[in-house]
Amino acid sequence: MKSAPSILERARQIVEPEIETAVNELCPELLFPVRYHFGWQEIDGTPSSVRSGKGLRPALAILSAEAVGEPATTGALGAAAVELIHNFSLIHDDIIDGDTERRHRTTVWKAFGVNDAVISGDALHTLAFQILLLDPSPERVTASSRLAKATTLMLAGQAADMSFNDQPIVTFEDCVAMEAGKTGALLGCAASIGAVLSGAQKNQIDALDQYGQKLGIAFQAIDDILGIWGDSEITGKPAGNDLRERKKSMPVAFTLSSNTIEAEELKDIYNKQTDLNDAEIKRAKVLIEKSGGKERTQEEAQNQLSSALKALEGAEFEDKPLEELQEITVFVHERDH
Repeated sequence: MKSAPSILERARQIVEPEIETAVNELCPELLFPVRYHFGWQEIDGTPSSVRSGKGLRPALAILSAEAVGEPATTGALGAAAVELIHNFSLIHDDIIDGDTERRHRTTVWKAFGVNDAVISGDALHTLAFQILLLDPSPERVTASSRLAKATTLMLAGQAADMSFNDQPIVTFEDCVAMEAGKTGALLGCAASIGAVLSGAQKNQIDALDQYGQKLGIAFQAIDDILGIWGDSEITGKPAGNDLRERKKSMPVAFTLSSNTIEAEELKDIYNKQTDLNDAEIKRAKVLIEKSGGKERTQEEAQNQLSSALKALEGAEFEDKPLEELQEITVFVHERDH
């Protein structure tokens, strides 16, 4: 069985040229900030060594084509389209959250301004469907439709996440439902789009989509843990960043909605009208752990990963890509950034 990094790197080498070819068709005013976002360009013009993300979605798209017996290249265009949508959402999310750093360097909005960042994200959104529909075969039209649906669910999830800011209490179950849209929907599309483009059987496409959806919720659960307890030198974001921004992530929601002393103290910290200082962030971490928020989120991640693997059973996939999908599942569970 291959290690996950080699699986991700193989997919990157197949898919990144597709993305770069598409991006290079953008107008000059958008090309520079978009290339910067992907790590292909530094502001001073020096080539960058920064990788454009983990490459999880492209790997899933490639493996979904191979899982139904087609070559990796069959899933490459779908992988590129999903990755364009994902990166459109990242550029906009950074604006919404006010994040000034991603992947160990300045975010697009901070480097180029909000206006350029908004339009750059818009361009990637449009480009995703444009590349799929240049040759509108039945498979590509279906893939485009599924990607549009996943994007709609992702945006609904983002809207729900934003609405949490105005709600004093958000339950753990609310968070899981929100993440099913915000993260799970696009991962479900990624994990099945290669099979769609391959003209696979419906039961195979549905199994892969379900696998990706469950994997997405697990991915976000682990992301919520890293957002509080992750090493900033590895994650590329300030330590305790989610607490500093008062996000109601899974561990926080579990604590706030619990009938405990820790819940009351955490509410007081979150209701402060001034920025949280380091001591308050440290105390919030202690409260969340003591109430069981971290443990419950870890448990949710494991349950979702188990469900993801179960979704792949009985759909008659090719052995090697099936093993690699299982390896990706382990990678999601054990990742540190």
